[in-house]
This record gives sequence, structure tokens and C-alpha cells, in this order.
Amino acid sequence: MSKDVILKAEGISKQYRLGKVGTGTISHDLNRWWAGIRGKEDPYLKIGETNDRSVKGSSDYVWALQDISFEVKQGEVLGIIGKNGAGKSTLLKILSRVTSPTTGSIKTKGRIASLLEVGTGFHPEMTGRENIFLNGAILGMTKKEIKSKIDEIIEFSGCQRYIDTPVKRYSSGMTVRLAFAVAAFLEPEILVVDEVLAVGDAEFQKKAIGKMQDISKSEGRTVLFVSHNMAAVKSLCTKGLVIENGTVVFHGSIDDAVSKYFQHDSEKQKVKLSEREDRIGNGLFKFEGISFLDSTNNYVSEVISGESVRIELEYSKKTNFDASKIILSLIFRDNLKQIITSFVSDEVFSNLNITNDKGVIVLEIPRLMLRGENYEIMLLSFDGDTGHKDALDIIEDACFINVLQGNFSNRGKLDRKGFSNLSAGTYSNK
Repeated sequence: MSKDVILKAEGISKQYRLGKVGTGTISHDLNRWWAGIRGKEDPYLKIGETNDRSVKGSSDYVWALQDISFEVKQGEVLGIIGKNGAGKSTLLKILSRVTSPTTGSIKTKGRIASLLEVGTGFHPEMTGRENIFLNGAILGMTKKEIKSKIDEIIEFSGCQRYIDTPVKRYSSGMTVRLAFAVAAFLEPEILVVDEVLAVGDAEFQKKAIGKMQDISKSEGRTVLFVSHNMAAVKSLCTKGLVIENGTVVFHGSIDDAVSKYFQHDSEKQKVKLSEREDRIGNGLFKFEGISFLDSTNNYVSEVISGESVRIELEYSKKTNFDASKIILSLIFRDNLKQIITSFVSDEVFSNLNITNDKGVIVLEIPRLMLRGENYEIMLLSFDGDTGHKDALDIIEDACFINVLQGNFSNRGKLDRKGFSNLSAGTYSNK
């Protein structure tokens, strides 16, 4: 392991047995032991299925992780991302020595502090102050070292009033506040943080992310961060590791990692509208499909607020219909069917001048200034010659798009739900 590498995982795999028994039985452990005595391979490594929670399998064994290998350099912030059940938490537990891998090895330099679940490492009967000393002792710190940091820990946590109260009486948010403060201020060389920060309020999440940036940039310590908040991941992390069904599918820059996370089978992301019968209009022009692309031209079903989005509208028209003055409108509506914002082709000074009987119309939005929420898309088309009197094609709920929280103000603050901003976009005809 080179000097600047602080953590190295080689061929990490973890096998579990499904059902009530757990990872194995006495008979299986004896079989493994006997195989080891004879110098044979573990007989249970040859069985087991891929970690796909959505598919019913035929084996009692499943590989939560398979052949995971990567390196983390000192001072890097590695974002580990993937869908629920992909194996992220299992990987962090192995890296934190909470559980051991079935195969593979981990090499680290220095102490690891983990924040994996609410209350991890805390004794419920002990006070917050006592738990600070307990966690410090577990990390190998002396009482004197802990005392020098305890005032900072208590102040950062915001739990001053309850610091001498047993932790069992804390709310989950208070517990996470204190646990993160302990993990961050007791100066581990590697800080491991799972999704638990989502339990805290917005103010604490902002403080926690700021603290992780400080300890990585200013103090040169390493952070492993798991979150489904892609805006937070992009603002904090320098590298990304994408896990899918227990295997690594990408390891590289954080921007490319997030794009890979959003990228799926492009055909599945294209919403077909050709067979929709719940539409209004004379049928001279029809919407045939709609799809969303991110800044790297990947087809996606989720976009990040404040980032560029391209919307492709597939269409068809009757040969004898003059569509040179057609007007299109794409409307974002919230879950109460209220119009949040709209993009109308003639209002953005776009002359589509459609002549082909089939094609694609593209709406470019440089910065999607919508707050994080799930939006319904309504599509409308009118004959411009008749002053919006003749509806060509109207589909009320053409599709849905999930907008994730983002830093659209460019001021370091994530957007808040419940408010909306208008966006500017430009239509063009391919």
C-alpha cells in the first residue's frame, strides 16, 4: 500500500444465508472448518446468488457483496452511492470492523470512527457526557485528550441542556447530533458516515456537511460518505463509488459517479405516448414520446435541481398539416395539480417550423430552478394560426419526473420544499 493510500479493499465479498438462521449453521461452520483443515476451498463459496432484492431466487445463500476492490487516498472524501439494498451499508460495516468479510482483506492506516446507525456505539443507560468518554476510549484516546475536545463536541451537538441525561431519553435526532459530534471531533484518520444524517434537521445536516469538508480539506482526514441526497454528495465528495447488486459498477470522479447512478437502460427511460387514448385534440399533430437527459446526455428518471436538463419530445404529424407555426407548452405540476412553471415555445422566442412528418423537438433548460419534489408533466400543442383555438394534442399527465434537492441558488444552501421558481428554457427542432 503506497504512502498516500489510507484505505485499501481487495476482493471483498460477503455471503449471507437467507431466512431466520442468519449467516450459517453449526453444521456449515463445521464443514468450513474441516475444509480449511484439509487445505480445501470453502465449499459454500461456490453457491449463492447475486444481491438483487427485487428478484425471487432459488438459493438460500446470497452475495451481499462480490469482489469489491478500491483504494482511498488520505484527505479524499469518497461518496458510496447506490439504490436501497445495493450493499452500501454492508460494505461500511465491513470497513468499520463491525462484521468480517467472507473473502478479501482490508488494509487501513490509523483509527476509524463510524456513524452507521442511530445510537451506534452508545450505551442507552449512560449520559451523553459519559458516552463521549466511552467512544473516545474505544478509539484509543486518553482521558486527557477527550477532555480537551469535550467542550467543542457538546457545543457542536447542540445538546448542552441534556448532556448529563441518559441517552435513552434522547430523540433520534439528538442522538445522531451527539454521535456525529463525537465521531468528527475525536480526530479519527478515517470517518465513516452512513445515511443517518438524514435523521437530523436541515440546520444540522448543513453543519455536518460543513464539518466533513473542514476535516478533509483543512485537516487532511479521509471521509467515507453514504447518502441518497445527490446534491450533498456532489458538494462534499471528491470521488465516487457506485454499487449495484453488490458489485462495483463505477469508481472515479464524483460527477461521473452521480451520472452513472442516474443512468439506466435508456429505452426504459423513454416514456411512450403513442398508445395513450386519454388525450384531447384533432390529431393533426401528436406527441409520441418524452424523455429526460442530464448534463452528460444520459437518459434519466431523476434530475437535480439547479442543473441542466434536456427534454426530448418525439412527435408525428399528418402530411397535409402545415405545422410551421405550431405552439408547444410543457407544464410542471405538483402533487395537488397546481401549475408550478411552464415552458411555451413562442414565449421563449422559438420558431420550431416543423416540416417533417416525424421527429424530435428538444427543450434545453440550462438550470432547472425547481425545488426538490415529484412533478407531473402536462403536454399541450396548438395551431398557432388559429390563436390557440385549435388544440392539436393535449395529454394531462404525460409522465412524472423526480427533481432532487440541489444548490440552485449557488449560495451553498439546498432548496427547501414548498416553494418554486420559474426557469428559462429554449426549444429547438432536430
